[in-house]
Formats: sequence, C-alpha cells, structure tokens
Amino acid sequence: MPSEVHALPGADASPAEVRNPGTPLDLDLVRAVQANTSAIERRAATLPGRRSVKKDWQAAWLLRAITLIDLTTLSGDDTPGRVRRLCAKAANPVRQDILDALGMPPIHTGAVCVYHEMVPVAVEALRGTGIPVAAVSTGFPAGLSPFRLRVAEIEESVKAGAAEIDIVISRRHVLTGDWQALYDEMRQFRQACGDAHVKAILATGELGTLRNVARASHVCMMAGADFIKTSTGKESVNATLPVTLTMVRAIRAYHEATGHRVGYKPAGGISKAKDALTYLALIKDELGDRWLRPDLFRFGASSLLGDIERQLEHHVTGRYSAANRHPTG
Repeated sequence: MPSEVHALPGADASPAEVRNPGTPLDLDLVRAVQANTSAIERRAATLPGRRSVKKDWQAAWLLRAITLIDLTTLSGDDTPGRVRRLCAKAANPVRQDILDALGMPPIHTGAVCVYHEMVPVAVEALRGTGIPVAAVSTGFPAGLSPFRLRVAEIEESVKAGAAEIDIVISRRHVLTGDWQALYDEMRQFRQACGDAHVKAILATGELGTLRNVARASHVCMMAGADFIKTSTGKESVNATLPVTLTMVRAIRAYHEATGHRVGYKPAGGISKAKDALTYLALIKDELGDRWLRPDLFRFGASSLLGDIERQLEHHVTGRYSAANRHPTG
C-alpha cells in the first residue's frame, strides 16, 4: 500500500502533510455545489489592482514564484538535449550574479514536467538536485485513449521515476453529470500512482460553466487528488482568474470539511511576472500562506521563468535586458 504521510519531493522543509486520502462520493453535496458566475467574475476583475508589491517585496515574491514553477516542455519535437537543458535551468533558474546581488542562496524550480518518453532523461539529469519529475499521463491532452492504456501509462511513468503524475480527466463525465464515473476514474488513477502524487487536470476551458468546474473539483478531491489543476495548456482557454477563484474556494471548502489540504496548479497562459504576482496574492487571500509552498501550489509554465528573471535583473540593475539573456532551455 502507498505511504500516506510524506512531503512532496522538492518541497520546502515543513512538517509532512497527510496526503488527501479522499472520501466517499457524496452526490448530494456535489449536486448542491453552485457558482455565482457574475460575483466570481467581479471579484476576479478587481484582483490585479487590489494587491501590489514593489521593490524588495516584489523581488522576494518573484523569487518565491520561481520555486513554485513546474518548468515544462510538452512539444512533439522534444529531444533529450532539450530536456537536459530544461533540467539544467530548473536546477539553476536565476543567474548567479543576480542571486549574489540579492543576497540569495541557490534556489530551484518546483519540478520539471515532461511527456512519459522523456521521464528517464529528466530523472537522470536531475539526479541529486532534489527536483522531482512530473509526467503528463492518461492520454494527455485529450484523455480519450482506452482506459486500460491510460492506467498503464501512469504505472510506466512511475516505474520510470516520475514522482508526480499529471492526469487528465474525461471531460464527458462532467458535461453529462456522471459524477460516479468521474469519481471511479479518479480513484483508479490515484491507485495506479502509488506513492507518486497525482494532479487532476480538469481542462476547465472545456467544462462549459464555473458550476461544472466547482463540482468537478470537489469530485476529484473526494477521489483522492493531491492537486487539482486548471488545464493541459493545449485548450483554447486555459488558466483564468475566475476559474482559479472557483477552484481555490472548492479547495478551502474541502479543507474545512475534512482537514486535508489539496494543492492547486494553474497552467497555460501564465507567462508574465505580474500575472504570477496576481495569482500568488489570490492564493494568499483565499487559502493563506501555507499554500504558498511547492507542496501545495505550482505554476504550470514554460516561458514564465524567463520574464521573472528579467524583472529580477531590472530590480538589481535598473535596466531591462533582452529576453535572450535569460534562456529557458
């Protein structure tokens, strides 16, 4: 049986969290979940202007954001060389001269996220760094391959050394309101992951309504998800502030009801440092400081790191540098 008590690899030093074991599916609770779309959108629209950090405080928040990034490459033309370069960047995400000017010790990203085929390459490249490898799985991004193959893909990625598995749910279960099928699917994915932590990708841009997003969030958490994640990054609409507000409030409600903390990962379209600051402020407001650690919050991103490093150099030198001075991989 998988261990239920341990810290997520690469997380800040903190008391080990008890993994979310899940709960029996409560259909009455799920069907009672609602989402006031107009109120959520109004609240989300105020967020970029309500929380503003400057100077040293901004630099500190951006450094924290780096430690929360799942540095990602999910392209059809990925090569071992590209993945090795990405892993090198994950282990040394900020140029040493910038860290020295800020008086910072070395830091690293929260994880490296790749397709299954590249898991062994990433595991070897990150050996000794403490950075976990996350693998996208279950027929990513559509999740429409045969179910037995989706489960087998999880098992193969775990066997290859992935410490985290980003699975995609079957959107049709949400769109047809078949919550039992979604729960059963998620439970089997969680079981196949064993000790590897599982992030449930909802593909929120394809779920139709915020109410569906909220209900799917609750069902996946009941089924034992360690994280709930917005998107694959391949949909036409990915992470948004209204979706984030909906999902983190579901996380808060689940924590209040069960005592178990579930992580959150916005993914797709977050490429600017100022956007990262907005998301961090939202998480601090809605869930508190405990969620601002890599075992409970991640950004799914590929280009975000470059802009953050550029902003940090501006903070140190007063000048903006060219983007090619901060390559990702």
